[in-house]
Amino acid sequence: MSLRHKLLLGALAVAVVGGVVAVPATSDTAYADIQAVRSTLTGADGKDYWVENHVDTDAVDSTREALADEGKRPEYLVVWAGDENVADTVVPDVKNLPGSLANTTEKVRNALPGPDFMAVVDATQGSPTYGKVVNTATVGPLVENEPHHMQYSWRKGDKIYAGGLYSAATYVFDVSKLPALSLSGISLPSQTLCGSVPDAYWVLNDGTAYGTYMGGPVVPGPCTYTNGEVRTGNGFAGTPGAVVRFGPDGKNLVEAPAATTTAEDPKQCLNMPSLGKPSCANPHGIQVREDLNAMVTSDYAEPRTIILDPVKAPSPYLRRPTVRTWDISDLNHPKVKAVSYLPTGPRSSATDPLHNENRAVMETTVTNLPGHKGAFAMTMQGGAIFYIPDITSDEPVWKEVFDNTAAMKLIDPAVTNGGPSDNGGWLQTSPDDTKLYHAVIGRKPGALGKDDPGTAGGVFTLDISQLVEAGDDFDCSIETKDEIENGGAGADCPSVLGHVAINPGSKASGPHWGALDNLEIGADGFYHETDQPTRVATANYFVARTGLDGDHRVCIVDEADDGSLALDEGFRDENSGQPCINFNRKSWPHGAFGNAKPHSMLFVAADDDIK
Repeated sequence: MSLRHKLLLGALAVAVVGGVVAVPATSDTAYADIQAVRSTLTGADGKDYWVENHVDTDAVDSTREALADEGKRPEYLVVWAGDENVADTVVPDVKNLPGSLANTTEKVRNALPGPDFMAVVDATQGSPTYGKVVNTATVGPLVENEPHHMQYSWRKGDKIYAGGLYSAATYVFDVSKLPALSLSGISLPSQTLCGSVPDAYWVLNDGTAYGTYMGGPVVPGPCTYTNGEVRTGNGFAGTPGAVVRFGPDGKNLVEAPAATTTAEDPKQCLNMPSLGKPSCANPHGIQVREDLNAMVTSDYAEPRTIILDPVKAPSPYLRRPTVRTWDISDLNHPKVKAVSYLPTGPRSSATDPLHNENRAVMETTVTNLPGHKGAFAMTMQGGAIFYIPDITSDEPVWKEVFDNTAAMKLIDPAVTNGGPSDNGGWLQTSPDDTKLYHAVIGRKPGALGKDDPGTAGGVFTLDISQLVEAGDDFDCSIETKDEIENGGAGADCPSVLGHVAINPGSKASGPHWGALDNLEIGADGFYHETDQPTRVATANYFVARTGLDGDHRVCIVDEADDGSLALDEGFRDENSGQPCINFNRKSWPHGAFGNAKPHSMLFVAADDDIK
């Protein structure tokens, strides 16, 4: 072992929490010089939990040396990924069991669960190992976490908060010593009794984080929250959900109810089993403006029949049309200020409410600059984008400002009805509030009827500069069929700035999630935060058990000065040589565990490499 290898392993030892355990790694010849180093801590249940690094030291050493000759430092894409196994089989496919159970010659999907992990990918432009997985940091002993979302962006000093959809666990990772990670904390279901099914996180200025728990209390019945209030829920993965504030050590600081004390619309807010006070409180997306003492969350669905159960949900009214705005003037006592029902829109149909514009509000995103108070929300089944100019309003009024049909016909020119059930996901404003980024999976053939060809997916950006600058006096509102297909008639309506198809020949296999690269290399050789990102990372995976899987690739999309988008053809898989990183592979640095499911990602640099 070289001196550089020994120094790297020493850095790993410094980074770990609770001790270091070096264990032999199981790997194939592609990863011949891997040594596993484990970071362990004790959970609230008294058991040990860990993250185990499997760093490709040869690749890390050679890359850092090559970059140093150019005055550069490494940047990484950290990807939260789950092991794929037979549990990911949806009901219609049970007769065709995959992987090692059905085809003994192609064992890429294992029968038994393997470890879930953070993949650390070299994302340094110009690097000789650009696109290579240089570490897989596996978590244990929990398996089948179904790794889901992290926070939306990363700043120096932030921990990474990452949730397990099925395990109801929140992991907190220290990434200050990349490419190695350590475990700073873990929250178990016993620590969040009033919520389940964690979704997304927002890191506050003090390093703590709010997280959305989409599902109901762990046990059906009344649950008492931190502030002493009580809500009655219908159990794990049901309703109502909660917002939890975590410390950097994973401790639950606050558990706040997303449901109000009054009943919500019993038709729009169907619950199974039913609740005495119907509620749509299933928070999914979350974003915060600390300077405005405001937070906004979007209600997606009662998750037990949408995410955890491979059988089709029995009613479209389990998909939510609501957005919640919060008062967070006291960070330890966040309070729901308003529950808003999004408008149905001009193409809505009472005969097919699943595809109404307001159905399944998955994500929301805030504006960023002082003087701007607006926020956006999008619907996964409705295929539309909504806007409010002031999230601090006591009675917010959301308006539809864009129908995705106008962008989908650019991504997939054969499309004539691109919005309904287009399975949009990630939504993010640019740091300078001029652009809105949106990732769309696309629609499966037949979703709108037997003659429906479906749609491809991809990423598009909207110019929102005039809309945001208009403040309360904006004109945009989608109200006619022509505006659905071509964008709104108002002068301040968003317009498509850039678009790129991902998997253009396939249907419903585009990206669900994305992340902006908010880091840029400076003349001093260090990374600095930027408000002009030029790259977007995406992941083509949703949740396999829903029947909406994806091809498990992670791609990078480049943005030109004119706003146009193009797939980064240089970000290639180390095995196939094809653009995008394929998580369907036989071997990883941690062993031959086969295919993996990449859900979310962040651009990150080690503390020593960023100022």
